[in-house]
Amino acid sequence: MRKDIKIAYIGGGSKQWARVFMSDLALSGDLGGEIALYDIDLEAARRNAAIGGRINQDPAALSHFQYTVCPRLEDALSGADFVIISILPGTFREMRSDVHAPEKYGIYQPVGDTAGPGGVLRAMRTLPIYEEFAANIRDVCPNAWVLNLTNPMSACTKALYDTFPDIKAFGCCHEVFHTQDFLTCVLKETRGIEVDRNQIYTDASGINHFTWITEATWQDVDLLALLPEFMDRFYEEGYCSNPGQPRFAYRTDPFIGGNKVKMDLYRRYGALGAAGDRHLVEFLPGQWYLGDPQAVKDWCFGLTTVDYREAQQAQRVAESIRMAEGSQPFPLRPSSEEAVDLLKALLGLTTVVSNVNLPNRGQMPQMPLGSVVETNCVFSHGQVKPVVSRPLPTAVAALVSRCCANIDVTCEGVRERNLDKLFAAFVNQPLCGALSLDQARDLFREMCENTRAYLEPYYGLDGYFR
Repeated sequence: MRKDIKIAYIGGGSKQWARVFMSDLALSGDLGGEIALYDIDLEAARRNAAIGGRINQDPAALSHFQYTVCPRLEDALSGADFVIISILPGTFREMRSDVHAPEKYGIYQPVGDTAGPGGVLRAMRTLPIYEEFAANIRDVCPNAWVLNLTNPMSACTKALYDTFPDIKAFGCCHEVFHTQDFLTCVLKETRGIEVDRNQIYTDASGINHFTWITEATWQDVDLLALLPEFMDRFYEEGYCSNPGQPRFAYRTDPFIGGNKVKMDLYRRYGALGAAGDRHLVEFLPGQWYLGDPQAVKDWCFGLTTVDYREAQQAQRVAESIRMAEGSQPFPLRPSSEEAVDLLKALLGLTTVVSNVNLPNRGQMPQMPLGSVVETNCVFSHGQVKPVVSRPLPTAVAALVSRCCANIDVTCEGVRERNLDKLFAAFVNQPLCGALSLDQARDLFREMCENTRAYLEPYYGLDGYFR
């Protein structure tokens, strides 16, 4: 039986996630209804609406949604059953500061959107916006399920709950999926058995982009027990596990890693980092894996420059224009994302177990209650039930605990508009560990000034930096 629903997509002009989501929806024959696109870039939202109309005309489409563009957030939220949030807080100018300003102090960030100095500044820009989203959801569609796709994932999700404690929100991230792909490669290379990642079970726990796998099985095979044999063969040169990519793809694509950091962490801790190496290293002391660009290369991953991101974005905009006009076909194919599966489970059409980000209600006993943690959860009709995770090794729990506390302090600082607390979270980032206090203050000031246009409405920068 088909379920008709309304989805409000905040950030509906997205050049990546919205198109993936639209494609997965079109291939799900038991859903239909309306998708209301809201974006401060109204023209981008209109392009996605046009693309949605062309998807509806594709003979391969199993479902058909009405795509509408809403100039006001309240109109998009009105009557919504689900809210998707996927925004870029600021421009590439602000991201350039987040990622590259710390390099003068020897701080290299492959991503710069979750942890490290870049993660703090991005949170300072993003969380006030999320407070406004949560307040609007509370007032317009308080019973809607809210899926957050924006980084910093943990902080954004916490801001939603801090503003509207009864919100039904969770954060979705695909990094654990990629680690499951890595484990399928381990099985293939050591036992000659090829399986899909959905056929393996993993117990994942931690915080977003710093999640760890403490148990992984396929049928009765302990996949973690196969890692030593796999690492004996592939540790030194790395191993790209992205489906459809050659083993050494990380040498030319800065979004791909060779899993060498992941394997190194497993050797030392007996638990497997369940995010891409580019993310994992930002939660650890910089001297470990990010000492300089050559060290990054030796560890088989890359630094994703903002220049690269700008070029990629321009390419995606050009693609969107051609797709909206009909001069380029839209590639209607299923993705490896699970957002649509989670929607269907909440509607009672199926049951799904997946890793998502929620406030800690006891599912991670080693972390504070209320902190946003990432664990497995069971999705079924109208409910999301966290699964209590296996304990992390003590040394790993200590690493995660520090970073979890930094997120909580960042959220407190934003909520209170308290720059002292925000600086405390900034200087306590593992990547800032080699800075003197004076250096940290200078860098914090510079990064705040670089993004002043997005911080000015919320923080008293002049009074603080006088």
